Amino acid sequence: MQSMTTTLTADVEATLRQIAELTAAGCQIARVAVPSQDDADALPAIARKSQIPVIADIHFQPKYVFAAIDAGCAGVRVNPGNILRFDDRIKEIARAASGAGVPIRIGVNAGSLDRRLLAKYGRATPEALVESALWECSLFEEHGYTDIKISVKHHDPLVTVRAYELLAERCDYPLHLGVTEAGPLLQGTIKSAVAFGTLLNRGIGDTIRVSLSAPPVDEVKVGIGILESCGLRERRLEIVSCPSCGRAQVDVHTLAERVTAALDGLPHPLRVAVMGCVVNGPGEAREADLGVSCGNGKGQIFRKGEVIKTVPESQIVEALVEEALRIGETGQEEQAS
Repeated sequence: MQSMTTTLTADVEATLRQIAELTAAGCQIARVAVPSQDDADALPAIARKSQIPVIADIHFQPKYVFAAIDAGCAGVRVNPGNILRFDDRIKEIARAASGAGVPIRIGVNAGSLDRRLLAKYGRATPEALVESALWECSLFEEHGYTDIKISVKHHDPLVTVRAYELLAERCDYPLHLGVTEAGPLLQGTIKSAVAFGTLLNRGIGDTIRVSLSAPPVDEVKVGIGILESCGLRERRLEIVSCPSCGRAQVDVHTLAERVTAALDGLPHPLRVAVMGCVVNGPGEAREADLGVSCGNGKGQIFRKGEVIKTVPESQIVEALVEEALRIGETGQEEQAS
């Protein structure tokens, strides 16, 4: 699970602070932009002090690739389509990266595809993206360097899926998944979930970054949610709540949000059902660790499918938090014994 900082990389303190926030949210790899010499100069301190691996994101000037390698970054991402005379420097880059044991991600984006391939295909097709990535890989392979990861990103999730399918057929390199410029939080979440869910469930993809026009921590939350939904990460808090309808005798939307906020950050996995009426409540109660079924201004609190108490509607959230903590304590005691 990867995200990218939005701070000026040259501001070491701010960048490390944001990396710490990402780490706390569950991020496992942090990428930082290196568009200037000041940013490159900041890399040694950032790479040394970060709690998670730091990837340097390089565009336009190949000299920053060498700076990132020398700084001790865990990896370097290059976009060959917008680095001047990149192919002419591959031998030097391969030698430096190999000597330091630093992997390189070849990141091909639809918006910066090589002009020759745009002319050949007419637009950024899946085939064009894959041809660009594998061409660059072949240049590194000529110099014996294969410590490579590939990404081929497009803003259309269907084009993205097809591009990665083609890559998976044609190479064994690790693949970094991404839908580039996916958009604001809701739109970007939907696009990323469609693409990542399709690919991950086919066994395609090794690292992911959800690219959102939103705070980086939101990228991490969405990414973790996708991984959990695909069964690739252990779930923490899962809220099962019914849609609003005429049967509901409580504002399910508001109640579900209040329950989510109150239970967010629990250290143990928990499935909680928030039900607005008795139609689906009993069935969900059987599957959930904890939950509530509402009606007539009250809430029946159930645990492992059994009703344990009934509380006024105003006390539902408090009662659920109390039981959630009790479940956590019981789990710890069972592990200790």
